[in-house]
Amino acid sequence: MKVEILSYTPNGDKLIAAAAKLCYSASEIDTIMDGLTPEKTESFLNMLTSFGHESPFEHVSITFGIEGVSRAVLAQITRHRIASFSVQSQRYVNKENFTYIVPPAISENPEALAEFTAAMEEDRAHYVKLAKILTESHKAKLIAEGMDEKAAEKAAQKAAFEDARSVLPNACDTKIIMTMNVRSLYNFFRLRCCNRAQWEIRALATEMLRLCRGLYPTLFQYAGPSCLKGPCSEGSMTCGKAAEVRKKFWELK
Repeated sequence: MKVEILSYTPNGDKLIAAAAKLCYSASEIDTIMDGLTPEKTESFLNMLTSFGHESPFEHVSITFGIEGVSRAVLAQITRHRIASFSVQSQRYVNKENFTYIVPPAISENPEALAEFTAAMEEDRAHYVKLAKILTESHKAKLIAEGMDEKAAEKAAQKAAFEDARSVLPNACDTKIIMTMNVRSLYNFFRLRCCNRAQWEIRALATEMLRLCRGLYPTLFQYAGPSCLKGPCSEGSMTCGKAAEVRKKFWELK
């Protein structure tokens, strides 16, 4: 898994403080940023988090580049709808040489790992064979319709990938560019840093949070699973390890 911040709103903490200042004072737009020292900015951010007044956090966005994650993660992360996603297409990209993400429980069990690896390679073989069969079929049809051979080959491959991808496994790797505003990131971290989250998206969320804290320490100091600042929100489904989880995320840098 590789995660990096590609872009972000500059002076985001100060921008959020200015938005909050506008809500609570008679300041003019032309002077709204005046007087927002680092100390006053931090004070505004702490006030907002203590009040639960999170709408000003929507003015700041962060864009992440993510690779080495599975399509299983993609299915989960796109459920966070207040975000923007660009994803490597299996329709247009040849995935003959796809890599696959191995769950820890499988990688730690030699027998399970052997079975898993065999399944991945079998999927790869079926993908390659299907792509070849469909390419030849589409190409012959396109040439018969009057298309020149070179153009027919290119169009046929594209059409073949579109259908051959149906045999690719959930573990198949993908790449994502994702943009979220800070308020949505808070929600994402509350849900996905939790021990109850699936292992891969939990690892992704934890690394994203680490990067966010490096970028805006004050803004993300209280971000994390719900138990970081209060009781576990999972009720009877709790992992029962709140103290351990709190320690991990308070020390995350």
